[in-house]
Amino acid sequence: MDVKGRVAIPAKFRNKLSGGAIVTRGIDRCLFAFSPEDWDKLAEKLVALPMTQADSRAFTRLMLAGAVECEIDSQGRVLIPEYLRKYAGLGKEIVVTGLYNRIEMWDSSVWDSYRSRTESESENISERMGQLGI
Repeated sequence: MDVKGRVAIPAKFRNKLSGGAIVTRGIDRCLFAFSPEDWDKLAEKLVALPMTQADSRAFTRLMLAGAVECEIDSQGRVLIPEYLRKYAGLGKEIVVTGLYNRIEMWDSSVWDSYRSRTESESENISERMGQLGI
């Protein structure tokens, strides 16, 4: 990330975001970036959740409140607002990962810790995924 808060999006992800990106709070101390089309699909599902359930309200707020439309500049960078940089604890070193319908942006030290923890738990995680039919 540069001093102005811009993150370079890897070239392989830029085509998907040619119409801009919606950046919002993610889960596990990262940020999510969606194409406008994928964002609309997610937002429709979120607003359909029951407002009477606290977890539905909380998750909808997490994802929708503070989401921002960002343009990709001519050098493939996206400007991340300060409140989102603070939420994810983003420093100078950023990891950008692609996950099918979204991009995640992580502070590199947070990503390294998360990845190590997840890799060490891979057997337990795969067992639980089996229970979900995966």
